[in-house]
Formats: sequence, C-alpha cells, structure tokens
Amino acid sequence: MDTKKIVHGAWSSRLAFILAATGSAVGLGNIWKFPYITGENGGGAFVIVYLLCVLLIGIPIMIAETMLGRRSQRNPIETMELLTEEAGADKNWHYLGWMGVVAGLLILSYYSVIAGWASAYVLKAFTGSFFDADAAQIRQLFDEFIASPIQLIFWHSAFMLATMLIVVRGVNKGLEKAVQYLMPTLFILLFLLVAYAMTTDSYFQGLKFLFIPDFSKLTSGSVLTAMGHAFFTLSLGMGAIMVYGSYLPKNISIAKTTLLIAGADTVVALLAGIAIFPIVFANNLQPDSGPGLIFQTLPIAFGAMTGGWLMGISFFVMLVIAALTSSISLVEPAVAWLVENKNFSRQKACLWTGLSTWLLGIGSIFSFNVWANVKLFDRSIFQLLDYLTANLMLPIGGFSIAIFAGWIMSRQSSEQELNMPTVQSYQIWKILISYVAPSAVFFVFLHVVGVL
Repeated sequence: MDTKKIVHGAWSSRLAFILAATGSAVGLGNIWKFPYITGENGGGAFVIVYLLCVLLIGIPIMIAETMLGRRSQRNPIETMELLTEEAGADKNWHYLGWMGVVAGLLILSYYSVIAGWASAYVLKAFTGSFFDADAAQIRQLFDEFIASPIQLIFWHSAFMLATMLIVVRGVNKGLEKAVQYLMPTLFILLFLLVAYAMTTDSYFQGLKFLFIPDFSKLTSGSVLTAMGHAFFTLSLGMGAIMVYGSYLPKNISIAKTTLLIAGADTVVALLAGIAIFPIVFANNLQPDSGPGLIFQTLPIAFGAMTGGWLMGISFFVMLVIAALTSSISLVEPAVAWLVENKNFSRQKACLWTGLSTWLLGIGSIFSFNVWANVKLFDRSIFQLLDYLTANLMLPIGGFSIAIFAGWIMSRQSSEQELNMPTVQSYQIWKILISYVAPSAVFFVFLHVVGVL
C-alpha cells in the first residue's frame, strides 16, 4: 500500500469516534422521519422488522465501511483507489469513493434547507407562534414560511455557516469538540421530552402503538420501507462513515464500536417515538400524518399543552442539533479529499465546498416557491435530489461496499483489520456482508426503482 506522507487527523479516543459516528447517524431521519413512517406502517410490527434490518443489514455494512476507511486512513476517494490496488481489482472500484463524496454534498444541499426549517421553528416556538393555534392556522404558518424564498435562504445560509464553522476547525478542535457537547445535549433534550410524554394520559397508548405488534397491518411495502430506513439512518454509502473510520486509531475494535453506534442510533429513534406518539394521541392527532407530523401537526399540540412553550423550543432545538451532527459528516469527505489531494488549506476547502453546497441548496429552496412549477423527470429540484441520493446513490453505494468487503477484499486483509475476538464472530460477519446484506439492499433497490 502507498505509504506517502499525508495530512490526516485522528480521533483522540474511542469515545470521540462513537460520539461523532453516532452524531452522523442520528439526524432528521431519526426524529423527523422514523416516527411518521412508523405511524404510516402500523406501529409495533414495523418497529420489529426495522430492528431486524438494523441488525442483519445495517451493522454488517457499517462495520465494512468503517474497516475500509481505517485500512487506508485516507478520504473515501483515495481509500477505494488504494484498496482496489491492494486487492488487485478492477480500477473502476474507485468510483465508489467518488459517488460517496458526491452523494454527501448533494444530500447536504437539501438537508440544510430542511434543517433551516427546524432552526426557524425554534424561533417560532420561542415567540409563541403556536400558542392557541388551530390546525388551519398552523398549516397557514407553514405554507407562508415555505412560500418565502428570502426566509428560507436566510435559515439555509445560517445552518450552512454553522456547519462549515465546525468543519473548518478540523477533526479534534472542530468535529470532536462539537459532538462532545451536541450529542449529550441532544440526549438530555430527548429524555426531557420523554419525561413530559410520561405525564400525559396517552403515554401507555403511545407505548402500545410503538411496541405491541399487529402483523395484520404489515405489508410487503412496510417491510421494504423498514429495510430502506435501517440502511439510510446509519449514514451508509455516502462516505461519512468511511472518512470517520479513517480517523479511527488501529487499537480500537471496529465491531464493538459499530455495535455501540448502531445501538445508540436505534435508541434515539425509539425514544423519539416514545416522546412523540403520546403527545400525538393526547391531542387527538393522527399518527399517520406523514412528513408534516413535525412541522404541521406537533406545533398544534405544543400550542395547546401545559408547558408547550418549553416543549416546543426543546423539540426543535433537538432537531437542529441532530441535523448539525449529521451535516458536518456529510461535508467532511469532500473537505478531506481537497486537503489531502489538492493541497488546499482546510479553510479554502471548507469555503469552496460550503459555497458550492449552499448554492445548490438554493435550487431546493426555489422548488417550494418561485420554481414550484419547474419539473425535471416529473419531480421538483428538491424531490429529484432526494430521489437521486436516497433511492439510487445510497443503495448502490451500500451494495457496492458489501460486495467489495465480502468478495473483493482478501480475507487476510479484512481479518487483520477487524481483529475480531473469535473466529466465529468473523465468520458471522462474513456471511452477513457477503450474502445477506447485499441481497437485501439489492431487493430494496429493485423496489425503489419500480422493478418490484
């Protein structure tokens, strides 16, 4: 393997990596998306399928992606170039690294827009905009907000600036310091919301909905949705986990650490459900309200409940923190590549990647207002970017990582890098990464492109 001197950071401890990788995984998908897709798919039975998918698909691929990053100790693009050379494989495998970096930037361009909405709603909650408002007034508030490109650009810009100010400080002073404060804060706010949910009359109704399975409500579409969400929620296939793995010291167990990260990510999603569904049922709202559950439904509850002012502020602050810990991981692969391969200073790399991503985000903003009628392949710019990344690039990336780690990389290399405690644990991972995970991801991919 190439041993040229490189400019590359490293986490100061195992805990730092766990916090950072958990922050990457914990995002809008856990707190915004998981509750509403659980509501749409009948509750408990869906949760069981989701947990199985995390265990059998998400964790093996996460172990593989972390392993690839640490073995090369480079950015995703160079990682695939070096490991392809080491394995004597087709050079086209290096495009996997490129796809991950590009996917991360594309996702961040519209992710920042939604995170901007959450940021704006912190202020709306603080100023009492939800107080005694009915469903029509809350919907009007949301509609007027997204119809204003000036407001959306302001909040998108503020969120992107916060992201780049963290990333520009590097691995230890930026990424590591940020997650050391942001992740504990997120958990404190989440437990605060769960504690409030426990005081409502509908707490046990919410738990029953979330954890008591009714398999009659489970469809084949529900199974595929659970499989896809388990894959996407762990930030797989977008270069983030690979570049974070590249900063991981050699003496830290990848498998044990990955299990902790996946566990923490899953706990956050479940806690979000425990916090949200009792509030939904207590206010006679519908759990299957879809994507509008947070921005157009929960504010009704916050405006009517005792202590709703504080709960509303806490909830949207938590949402912004979750988005921020993910956004810094989305842009880091591109920044790392510019620093390590193009001799950019970190400041210059952050400036160019930040500006490019911010500019692309303007297209998503306009798709909600001035370009609302502009369609590409029957989708708005926002919808097209979401479909291109979530439904195409990430499944292809995850599938490719599984194939490369399971079939292309030598057994000696993966055994050496993973250094699992027993031969049996390595063999279980090898079966999952070689057969189970790629088959499942391929099945999801065929579904989302309409073949199945």
